[in-house]
Amino acid sequence: MIEVREVLSKKELNDFVKFPFKLYKDNKYWVPPIINDELKSFDPNQDIFKTVEAKYFLAYKNNEIVGRVVAIINWTEVNELKKNKARFGWLEMIDDIEVTKALLDKVIAFGKEHKVEYIEGPMGFSNMDKAGMLTEGFDYTATMIGFYNFDYYAKHLNQLGYKPEAEWIEYFMKIQKITETIDMTKISALIEKRYKVRSLEFKSIKDVLPYVDEMFGLLNKSYADLQSFVPIQQFQIDHYKEKYLNFIHPDFISCIVDENGKIIAFGITMPSFSKAFQKANGKLLPFGWFHLLKAMRKNDHVEFYLIGVDPKFQNKGITALIFRDLHVNFKRRGIKTVETNPLLIENNKIQQLWQQFNPITHKERKTFRLDI
Repeated sequence: MIEVREVLSKKELNDFVKFPFKLYKDNKYWVPPIINDELKSFDPNQDIFKTVEAKYFLAYKNNEIVGRVVAIINWTEVNELKKNKARFGWLEMIDDIEVTKALLDKVIAFGKEHKVEYIEGPMGFSNMDKAGMLTEGFDYTATMIGFYNFDYYAKHLNQLGYKPEAEWIEYFMKIQKITETIDMTKISALIEKRYKVRSLEFKSIKDVLPYVDEMFGLLNKSYADLQSFVPIQQFQIDHYKEKYLNFIHPDFISCIVDENGKIIAFGITMPSFSKAFQKANGKLLPFGWFHLLKAMRKNDHVEFYLIGVDPKFQNKGITALIFRDLHVNFKRRGIKTVETNPLLIENNKIQQLWQQFNPITHKERKTFRLDI
């Protein structure tokens, strides 16, 4: 018999966060989160919960935890974007479709309680969280920004009548292929002269800090026309500064400004921390930080996390400056390969950007929807 209970105590929340460590114990592609960071993200005092309502559930079978899920209402999405839906996230379960059904039934009930029209997931509390169930690429290591899951997850949802909604793909490229495709130095010089733009030079992460808010503001402008985009709020910007800035080195950032010093494009990459997080196994102490610092200093693979271009400068070759700046540092550091973050299929502009580098599509992911 399967029983699904709402998470109400600290112990249950700890069990909720640690369940995937058991589920993926022998899986070499799953990348564990930092346990304390996960617990903090569920703290009801976080600013995100000023506009988000959520309940956490654990599934039990023979008194053993066999699954988990979060039921979410993002009121900004419902009230301002008029998307009358509930989200489900952090869905993990054993290969038993009855467990999956029992968990999602709780999300359906939560949605009906709030009189929404449908549920969709997996998604986080906001669009700055991870989203999309892996549907292709199960034999590739996860990144910090993407979910990993077993192949039976999507099969369960299909059997339960859920339909694909948003779709993403992820690309893998060799640095050598990128440089062979475009003469970035020559093109960049022409673009700088034509549009009176230039690159900023950062010597330390402290030099980057004054520009972070402006970068996120540019993201809001860059992706405003996507049907799935929810504007990024200031408290979310502050949260991601705190969460990710320690992992970023100025060598992995390119920032382009116009003649007035206003940011018109940027790119943020990071060395891959996936193997380091696997070695840390959920804990920064005593040795987790050592593995992360080692990954920062010696790594031949990077992950492309964010890229934003002011709509007025899109399709004008500005991204050549970003790749030129990053390539100089990549070459010096011995970087050989780059992997993108999940890219929405509908985002034609970003798809066209990457297609010029002849990328390999190595992962696909989707959210799934059920009308209720």
